[in-house]
Amino acid sequence: MTPSLVVFDLDGTLLDTHADLVESLNHTIAAIGVAPVSYDDLTHLVGHGAKVMIERACSLRGHPLSQEQLPGLLDRFIAHYTDNMPGHTAPYPGLVEAMDQLKSAGCKLAVCTNKLEGLARSLIEKLELTHYFDAITGGDTFTVRKPDAQHLLGTIERAGGDARNSVMIGDSINDILVARNAGVPSIAGPFGYSDAPVETLGPTRVITHFKELTPALVDELIMDFTAARPTAAAG
Repeated sequence: MTPSLVVFDLDGTLLDTHADLVESLNHTIAAIGVAPVSYDDLTHLVGHGAKVMIERACSLRGHPLSQEQLPGLLDRFIAHYTDNMPGHTAPYPGLVEAMDQLKSAGCKLAVCTNKLEGLARSLIEKLELTHYFDAITGGDTFTVRKPDAQHLLGTIERAGGDARNSVMIGDSINDILVARNAGVPSIAGPFGYSDAPVETLGPTRVITHFKELTPALVDELIMDFTAARPTAAAG
């Protein structure tokens, strides 16, 4: 049987990136005179990649952008964010221990994020976490991104996994939806950047700390989800 695969979202799930995202975003929008945003604004901004985050921040401050402005601002964001990695970013409490347990139990791990793949890989590498993952995909890896099922299914394929033995863990509606669309169970963590309580998003399970992310929980979710799948009618 294909080993179980746990697929993580990045920002707000795997890593607490809020301070660096806000810092780079404010550095970016300052170039066009837009007032800075705060951590309280972040839940309304993240989840769709840097380009959308910049657009939303400017719209929030009453400064809609033209399409001509976006490429330069995106370059400014990427340069600042890259130059300051890893900054204040760190894994959430208990994450490394949970991943060690999962790997020891034979699970595969992967990252599926709407962050640009290059930024995701660089950040994970600087935090010395790359060796944990069998695949890392970003919002520009495929022609689609979360919540499109093919982003998650493509990540599972690259990791050498099987959707029937996979679990998606995230902090936002995009993560819950991509799991639902791909037909895999989902785990939500309330410590990220969702603009709604994660239990209202319809995940298969909610955890409040990574100490709850055990091989036994992964096996339980996969077995329960498999048992609940409709089977083709006989005859």
